[in-house]
Amino acid sequence: MSFLSLKSYAKVNIGLQVLNKRPDSYHNLNTIFQELDFHDIITLEKIDSGCELTSNDKNFPLDFTNTCAMAYAAILEQFPNLGGIKVHVEKIIPQGAGLGGGSSNGATVLKGINELYELGLSVADLQNIGKGLGADVPFFIRGGIQLGEGIGENLSPINVKLNFSFLLVIPAFFISTEWAYDELKKVLEDSVEKANFADLFRRDIIPFELFQNEFERIVIPAHPEIGEIKDALIDNGAQYASLSGSGSTVFGMFDEDTAAKAAESVLSSDYRTILTHPVHS
Repeated sequence: MSFLSLKSYAKVNIGLQVLNKRPDSYHNLNTIFQELDFHDIITLEKIDSGCELTSNDKNFPLDFTNTCAMAYAAILEQFPNLGGIKVHVEKIIPQGAGLGGGSSNGATVLKGINELYELGLSVADLQNIGKGLGADVPFFIRGGIQLGEGIGENLSPINVKLNFSFLLVIPAFFISTEWAYDELKKVLEDSVEKANFADLFRRDIIPFELFQNEFERIVIPAHPEIGEIKDALIDNGAQYASLSGSGSTVFGMFDEDTAAKAAESVLSSDYRTILTHPVHS
């Protein structure tokens, strides 16, 4: 095999607590990751040496800062005689929107190289390599629905299949994750009670009202339309609505596609909207 094409999925966070800052300057988190069928497409092709990146998106970085290039470099450290890889990323997931597109791309390239070169790396091996690329990368190695703790790299599967229709609403602006953390740490309490998200998911009726995203505390005051989008989704039938990650995407969970499409019709045409569904691993 010399050529491979893979889907690189998006994610949302259902509940997101930022607990405290760690000595390594990261923050401990508590969240539920849900993978979605909204995806980029990554094609990988063997070449003699090195890593060549291309994309349909002119804003997509093509240097060593890209998670795809970082993924190749990380595997090359373990397999110094590895051949090269040509990677084309058909970007559909917007950058800086809280959907994990960059992390997903890095994870997909790790999995793709492992398959293409028949390296025999296990899921655990790939997760261990992936956490050096970014906090969300290990989740995208596993996928599905997972409880994320630590900086997001400590994962526990949630044995629940959500059968909702997800409506993603993406405003025309992006939110810097660095800015969001800087602002949030100004209002973080010294001691935060950790919610037992896994236990809440095991209930016959999941109390979604208890799944709050901490970043809404600072993002909504700075960008009031985020709150307006969230309210519009709830007012038009969403069982749950939230900011994903630090934004700027807001998502609503609906019982069926027709309800999601009805809500979509009342939103401003200035927003990009995506109707998608959960990926079950």
